[in-house]
Amino acid sequence: MEESASAGRTTIAEGVVAKVAGIAAREVSGVHALGGGGARAFGAIRDAVNATDLTQGVKVEVGETQAAADITIVVDYPAPIQEVADNVRSAVTAAITRLVGLQVVEVNIDVNDVHLPIDDADDDTESRVS
Repeated sequence: MEESASAGRTTIAEGVVAKVAGIAAREVSGVHALGGGGARAFGAIRDAVNATDLTQGVKVEVGETQAAADITIVVDYPAPIQEVADNVRSAVTAAITRLVGLQVVEVNIDVNDVHLPIDDADDDTESRVS
């Protein structure tokens, strides 16, 4: 019996590609968070109510066979920023290619902040005083 491919088309929403990219970026060592300051503030509120937005800090453009992504990250100090950015680019490219099946034409990384360990200590002190 000969197997034949079924006719039809698969469409993958941009939100799916953005979520895959966001998950891959968050898994990279040295990435503290995704998104700009305002997005992270809203993200903290969403996290508190258990509604994390996995696409925060991620913008994608998806064509029929290709995708491009813009990722905004905050890097943990003292992680080497260029290395973290390169690792995010590689992880996002691999995840989109493997899981979504699209060719990735570019992944642009915007490092908009560095997270210092003292920032966590300040947050702990403030929450104890309140």
